[in-house]
Amino acid sequence: MTKADLIDEVSRLAELTRKDSEVIVETIFDSIVRSLRVGDKIEIRGFGSFRTRQRKPRVGRNPKTGDRVEVPAKKIPFFKPSKELKDLVNTGGQAAAAPAPATPPAAQ
Repeated sequence: MTKADLIDEVSRLAELTRKDSEVIVETIFDSIVRSLRVGDKIEIRGFGSFRTRQRKPRVGRNPKTGDRVEVPAKKIPFFKPSKELKDLVNTGGQAAAAPAPATPPAAQ
């Protein structure tokens, strides 16, 4: 699915104009990026969480010349899916099974 497909899906399901749907999708993405830039963690229950991880500086190689290149430390975005999302993906997109009751039923 592309961003354009996502915009079309929001437009169709929410019965909004494509322009309004585009504003919504762009706002969500921009908010996630802004939060990650300042080091915040974004947690969306039932979906997953976004955060950044710090990569240490390292020595790399230029693939064309083979020369050593200093690669500086940097932050990278990282997504961790929730258990619910993992379950939905592994059940073929169907709703996950209801959780087991907290207490077993009384024996007869």
